[in-house]
Amino acid sequence: MNPWQSLQNFPGTWLALTCAAFLLADYLYLKSGRFALLNPVLVGIVLVIVSLLVLHVPYATYFEQARLIHFLLAPATVALAIPLYINIQRMKAIAGPLLIAVTVGSVTGIVSAVLLGRWLGLSMPVLLSFAPKSVTTPIAMALSARAGGLPSLTAGIVIVTGIVAAILLVPLLRWLRIDDDRVAGVAVGVAGHGIGTARAFQVSETAGAFSGLAMGLNGLLTSLLLPLLLAILL
Repeated sequence: MNPWQSLQNFPGTWLALTCAAFLLADYLYLKSGRFALLNPVLVGIVLVIVSLLVLHVPYATYFEQARLIHFLLAPATVALAIPLYINIQRMKAIAGPLLIAVTVGSVTGIVSAVLLGRWLGLSMPVLLSFAPKSVTTPIAMALSARAGGLPSLTAGIVIVTGIVAAILLVPLLRWLRIDDDRVAGVAVGVAGHGIGTARAFQVSETAGAFSGLAMGLNGLLTSLLLPLLLAILL
């Protein structure tokens, strides 16, 4: 076995490459003055993809060795409980409007994905894979698998959805002159799940906390509403 093959098979190689790609992407993002199109998740993904293509490394090999990052998705999501706890009194004060907003956002996310997919003539498995696009990856993949979709495709579209939300939503809210961080946080959390929430924390701690809450509620509501809406729409 040559040295390159040994390096490929070393358990930490692709984990280190992923971390390095994100750190470089984050550095470029900060250097650009947080330019939206240089979102570190987007740039990091592109860097990893290019590296795998240039080095002719199968995705299965990469994923097997970078599985730790996938595992950390769950505890990272749970850690959002900290800012939620800090802002719990502010959330209680608008509990009713907050729940209505998240419910409308959850329904809109599912219905828009299904109707657009039907209009584009997508096959049923692909359509079912797109339906839970606005919730965080672990929940979306589980819902997709249960509905008959393709979890790997769902993971990809969830990431794309989050990146688009992170890039577009904050400028859009500013253009609409919405300067309430609570409103911005809820909008980003419902539409952009974890990636959007990371962007919301860059706006303010309040926006991040409300985004995390909206993301969690959206995951719960989507889990409950998805089977019913799919039965009605399909």
